Amino acid sequence: MADRALRGMTIGAKSMESEDGVEFAERIIVGYECPMAHVTKIPMSTEAEVPPTWECPECGQPAARRGEDEPEPDEPKKTPRTHWDMLLERRKVEELEVLLNERLEALRSGEVYRERVDG
Repeated sequence: MADRALRGMTIGAKSMESEDGVEFAERIIVGYECPMAHVTKIPMSTEAEVPPTWECPECGQPAARRGEDEPEPDEPKKTPRTHWDMLLERRKVEELEVLLNERLEALRSGEVYRERVDG
C-alpha cells in the first residue's frame, strides 16, 4: 500500500498553475452596513452591476450600501395570513366560542377520551 501513496504535495491543497500572464478584472471595494452596524466590504468588478443591498454575513439582515440611504422596496409586501386569519374568514368569533365550549365540555366529561380509545 505504501507503493501507491502520492508524495511531494497534498492532493487539492495547491494548484500547479501560475498567475503569469493573467489579467485580473479591475475591481472596486463596495461597503455595506446592516442595521446592527456590521460593516462588510465586498470586492466587485468595475463592470458588474452593484446591488443596492447585500446579506450581512454576521447577522443575515439586509445591509445597505454605506453612505447611501436605504433603498425603497419595489412593492409593499403582503403580510402573511395566519391560521387565525383564515379561520376568521370562515367563521365568526361567536361560532368559534360555541365550538370551543362544546369541545371543552366533551373533554371535561371524558367523552373525547372514550372516542380515541374506542375509535
